[in-house]
Amino acid sequence: MWLLYQFPLCPFSRKVRLLLGEKGVGYDLVRESPWLMRDEFLDLNPAGTTPVMVEEEKGITLIDSQAICEYFEETVEKFPLISGTAAGRAEVRRLTAFFDQNFFGDVVGPLLHERMKKRLIERAPPDARILREAMKRANVHMDYMDYLLDHRSWMAGGTLSLADIAAAAHLSVADYLGGIDWQGHEPVRRWYAGFKSRPSFRPLLSERMEVITPPPHYEKPDF
Repeated sequence: MWLLYQFPLCPFSRKVRLLLGEKGVGYDLVRESPWLMRDEFLDLNPAGTTPVMVEEEKGITLIDSQAICEYFEETVEKFPLISGTAAGRAEVRRLTAFFDQNFFGDVVGPLLHERMKKRLIERAPPDARILREAMKRANVHMDYMDYLLDHRSWMAGGTLSLADIAAAAHLSVADYLGGIDWQGHEPVRRWYAGFKSRPSFRPLLSERMEVITPPPHYEKPDF
């Protein structure tokens, strides 16, 4: 059985979990708070980041969400998530990188630091200026997502792909932390509402991070 080292608000772990759910791959969760820098976890991943997947019987350790997703995309035929023409697969990878790098760096990363890490680790209040800037940048990125969904059925084209999974993973964490203003983003709202109804997504929505409560609409597929 695979073990997935993660914590509830890790967007990269959510990305992996959504892919595993769509592909029907079984795994057990191991709660890991990477900021604690446990020696046992650093032995698995010296970079000290989540997610990490381990299959002890086979002696396999997988590190980094994209590497993990690509591994299962290559080894599990069910529900391909990087498919189509070479150009189509390139677009899936481009948008996956956009959400993992740009959306995370501009929105999710600052929200996690200000509303989770400061509260749990530093015992300090969030910086309102940084929160406002993160929410402003979220709005800009969602304008782009609206544009994509106005011209496509899914983020990268005509079928659900890893780009949608990455987008939903990051958006779900930002929404949990109260960083998303849904007003004026009807294409993204409709797309996300449909994603929240998928069986792969439901376990994520029921989890909670200690002392941090999501907004009332967070768990509702229709919001």
